[in-house]
Amino acid sequence: MSKPENGIGAEALRPHAEDAYAHELKALAAADDRPRPTRWKLSPWAVATYLLGGTLDDGTVITPKYVGPRRIVEVAVTTLATDRALLLLGVPGTAKTWVSEHLAAAVSGDSTLLVQGTAGTPEEAIRYGWNYARLLAHGPSREALVPSPVMRAMADGMTARVEELTRIPADVQDTLITVLSEKTLPIPELGQEVQAVRGFNLIATANDRDRGVNELSSALRRRFNTVVLPLPATADDEVDIVARRVDQMGRALDLPAVPEGLEEIRRVVTVFRELRDGVTDDGRTKVKSPSGTLSTAEAISVVTNGLALAAHFGDGVLRPSDVAAGILGAVVRDPAADKVVWQEYLEAVVRERDGWKDFYRACREVTA
Repeated sequence: MSKPENGIGAEALRPHAEDAYAHELKALAAADDRPRPTRWKLSPWAVATYLLGGTLDDGTVITPKYVGPRRIVEVAVTTLATDRALLLLGVPGTAKTWVSEHLAAAVSGDSTLLVQGTAGTPEEAIRYGWNYARLLAHGPSREALVPSPVMRAMADGMTARVEELTRIPADVQDTLITVLSEKTLPIPELGQEVQAVRGFNLIATANDRDRGVNELSSALRRRFNTVVLPLPATADDEVDIVARRVDQMGRALDLPAVPEGLEEIRRVVTVFRELRDGVTDDGRTKVKSPSGTLSTAEAISVVTNGLALAAHFGDGVLRPSDVAAGILGAVVRDPAADKVVWQEYLEAVVRERDGWKDFYRACREVTA
């Protein structure tokens, strides 16, 4: 992997997974005595341990990168050890990109072979492009060809990533069919092809909510083994996920420690889960759900922003007034319909809940 051109990789705001967790990957590689597929940096067991967390025999603590069913991670890792590509599917905010990055980091030691899917993603982003100065000067040649991340992964036996696959136009999506079925990428301009070497595979992510935008063709879907990433099963799991991620982000931003804000984190998670599920935690009161997804990722964003407010404009302790505005922004996406949903939830649920008076007042203040 190439080093950052600015020379301050150690100070990067958001280091790549293989850099941020280099010590864990190194410890796992040293302790890993199980069979490794060709060109894998770790065995499937070690890759799963890296994602799920654990303690090695030498005492090294591997922090969990994903909190969820172990079997989901095992199926994802096993898929990458076969000739089937992996499709991580789920609603927004279920850590698809996060899991994809860490899988690539653990398997190939490089998570940067990435194609970011958008409505404007061209075919060249998946196949290859051209250096037009060389092309005009010397005509088509391998020197004038600019390989895509997928082509580079094929040639080097590494893991490529395609984010938001269903946002890519259907005709561009289907560029992957030959890559995934024949394990080749033709270069008709040169009468050549790139054949994938052992170790190559591809991880794609897609949102359930994108179904119908650019639906995958049946031919392409057959080339993937689909693993659905669910929302956190319990409130405790979701609080744990939010606290861990906020703590990691907070250290990079010099924000207050998370433990002092655990009460507010649990409150944010409770609000999101109740509005998402359409019923209160105790099952006694039905509530309307807003138009937004209210994902775990959004809860992380709300709490991180609240910690920044507490650090720069408060006493450093996360309080209801620090998260109220962020919650309002996450819930009220449709100013007409969602505002009614939020106000009804405030009056029917939050107002009557013991110990939530400060939170109720803070939310009323920003809502007004």
